[in-house]
Amino acid sequence: MKNFSKKPTHIEQALMRMHKGQWFIWTDPKNKIYANLRLAEKMGVDGDNPHSLPSESDVTTILTQLQSEWDTENATYRLNRKKSYAKIEEQLDLLYKDMLADKGDKTGEWFKAIKKIKDDNPKG
Repeated sequence: MKNFSKKPTHIEQALMRMHKGQWFIWTDPKNKIYANLRLAEKMGVDGDNPHSLPSESDVTTILTQLQSEWDTENATYRLNRKKSYAKIEEQLDLLYKDMLADKGDKTGEWFKAIKKIKDDNPKG
């Protein structure tokens, strides 16, 4: 999935997910609504457009899927975990020290730190 910094809210994002390249155009670029959506005549340098115009329902369904994927990726527990994790360099240093101390298991400091973050921020 393409990572969106903001939740997808527009059908253009669904259209871009459907096919690569500029396969569609807007008859009114300032009013990007389904009624103004058209199939581009050509794609690439000299190629015909192999795609067909999807139904409004198909586009809306894909947008809804993108929003659901975004919601899953940005669930509160996941964001809280990301904020809590130490930098990867620090985690690797902890792992290294645990390995030197023969604690590359659940008794090591790295495991305890990660477990605490996961316990403090359980999946919904």
